[in-house]
Amino acid sequence: MDAFPWLARLGLFLLPLRCLLCGAPGHDGVELCAGCAASFTPNTYRCRRCALPLARTAELCVSCLKTDRPWHEVWVPYRYAWPLDLLETRFKFGGDLVAGKVLAHRWIAAGAPPALPEAIVPVPLHVARLRERGFNQSLELARPLARHLGVPLRPALLERVHSTEAQSELDAEARARNVREAFVVRVPAGVNHVAVVDDVMTTGATLEACALALLKVGVARVDVWALARTPKPTFKDSKTL
Repeated sequence: MDAFPWLARLGLFLLPLRCLLCGAPGHDGVELCAGCAASFTPNTYRCRRCALPLARTAELCVSCLKTDRPWHEVWVPYRYAWPLDLLETRFKFGGDLVAGKVLAHRWIAAGAPPALPEAIVPVPLHVARLRERGFNQSLELARPLARHLGVPLRPALLERVHSTEAQSELDAEARARNVREAFVVRVPAGVNHVAVVDDVMTTGATLEACALALLKVGVARVDVWALARTPKPTFKDSKTL
């Protein structure tokens, strides 16, 4: 046993921050160097309705022409690509909260959302999944974001009442079925404008289910935010409409 444990703790503060990706000195107070931070791919060209990455910006992608989205605005500043995807895997599935801290820092660095809501609500995990993972990745990202924006965080507003399958293993249709009516509002919302926060947006099924639950109890406007959006394999639906 270390006879001087306080020395070890002190070392945590004295040692320089190192980039989680390449080992270079950290930058701007986090474990990510300036070079690796610059490697994040902004979601510049996208569908304005669902944030799907496109070859050029479109008001509606092919999917949004066929599907009515229940949210008002969508904000997804990055594409799900290297090195964000590596940090997300370490964070979400490896329990690396430092990687989560880095991701939250990059989200804040991306700028401001289209509009500030009255409350920020992270997508909840079912109690069984929360017990298994030990933390809610959406809450860990939403907490510093809410603090930075000066918006109240309301993690108890939504509850996940069904223990659903992992969305990552399902196709688009199965994802929608998987989360249908999986979320409920247990307490009075007391606000008219809410932003629901998730880590990664793939088809939008989870965020859609959350938005519908909030609209059902009288919330007037629901925006959906995610750190990153997964692309489709091709850009066949990149026609500007």
